[in-house]
Amino acid sequence: MTAITSQHDSEIQNAVSPPHLGSITRFRRAASLHIGRDDLINLVEVILEPAVLTLTIWLIAFLEEGELTLPYLILSLMAFSLTFPAKQRLQESFARSTVEILIGWILLSSLMLLFGYATQSLTLFSAHAVITGLWCTPLALVTTHGLFRLAAPILLKAQGSKQAVVIGMNEQGAELTTRLTQSPYTDLRLLGFFDDRNPERLHNSGRHAAPLLGRIDDVADFVKREGVHLIYISLPMATQPRIMRLLDALRDTTASVYFVPDLFVTDLIQSRMETVCEMPVVSVCETPFTGSNGILKRLSDIVLAMLILALVSPLLLAIAAGVKLSSPGPVIFRQRRYGLDGKEIIVYKFRSMTVCEDGGQIAQARKGDQRVTPLGRILRKTSLDELPQFINVLQGRMSIVGPRPHAVAHNEMYRKLIKGYMVRHKVKPGITGWAQVNGLRGETETLDKMKARVDCDLDYLRNWSLGLDIYIIFKTVAVVIKDQHAY
Repeated sequence: MTAITSQHDSEIQNAVSPPHLGSITRFRRAASLHIGRDDLINLVEVILEPAVLTLTIWLIAFLEEGELTLPYLILSLMAFSLTFPAKQRLQESFARSTVEILIGWILLSSLMLLFGYATQSLTLFSAHAVITGLWCTPLALVTTHGLFRLAAPILLKAQGSKQAVVIGMNEQGAELTTRLTQSPYTDLRLLGFFDDRNPERLHNSGRHAAPLLGRIDDVADFVKREGVHLIYISLPMATQPRIMRLLDALRDTTASVYFVPDLFVTDLIQSRMETVCEMPVVSVCETPFTGSNGILKRLSDIVLAMLILALVSPLLLAIAAGVKLSSPGPVIFRQRRYGLDGKEIIVYKFRSMTVCEDGGQIAQARKGDQRVTPLGRILRKTSLDELPQFINVLQGRMSIVGPRPHAVAHNEMYRKLIKGYMVRHKVKPGITGWAQVNGLRGETETLDKMKARVDCDLDYLRNWSLGLDIYIIFKTVAVVIKDQHAY
């Protein structure tokens, strides 16, 4: 989301329209096909990183040996095969792409070094060559990716554009229009919409609005007359007879036709094609942490939690002593929260208030709240009161990154007011999350702000990756330093 001039206005704006992961939204899985983008751009994206790795290894070989020797050739083939096809990153922000590239390089280089040590093939390369490769390769990858991001719009503009129309001026059709108009990495020129409904029922607002070109019966003639290349059908699946008539009419054209599924009927997470006993099904609501993703998530939680607890253990002892000496009451505040699958868990925090509320009615902390102790105010401002939750992570009750757990009383209230609220409990709650690093940390005194927080949580579930988790952790540190909304 575009930054607003003041932090207060930004928070209000986020409450109405929450930030998404770069330019990714509900259409992420459809967009992963990159339909409507020039084939040359697609080709360059999937081959760019493997090619840069290969050329970097070759360059180091010529600098070190004066020629491309067999060990370097084998190494380059291994690197290419392990990274091809590369992930297509143009739809992500440059910051997130950089983090993912660096994490990918750390994993790849660690694997290759381990393999080289185990097979003793590491001795075939000089120490200088290995060190040069370790720092030179990620620099080349990030630099090349940045240059490609700058060059892609120019290449697309030079090659001309393809004309497209959208059939169905509804919410998902308008969303697709906005995405196509905003993206600098598409060669499509959207001409407008076709729809049979009355103008007052049409969904087409904002600065990216496109014109209404006619009724659905006019599509085929318009496509043939104007030479339209792509047609996006954004009609409800309940209108099957109308869709079939439309498809029959479009058989006499050469345009490519795509369906835009009505993903707004329900709040989907992790939608993808599956099979059950060889019967195709579409997952609608499913945790992203299944199979290898679940193992990767848990391992990263354990490793990072142990590392962080080891580093901050002196700080934990100091805070515990400070809480004990500064006000009467327990050092650790235990509160019931909803965890994975909506089951109750006990979450630990350093006590920051004079009360330990955990009943049916719990008031959120407000600015100037008299229940907050002087030391507690500092702990809450810096989020140091959350440090004991790393123990919850080791216990398996929480993750480091995920939807923030709310008090049971708040869950019972908001699940009745916000559609899809409980879907955020398809995963373990987190110490920090996508909502917290996007201006939705602290008090949520209005329903709109809580809804925006939930929308961010669902966006995180749709788009999870280990790189995104690392990005959120680093961004959390920056947010804690400058944020004014925790009290």
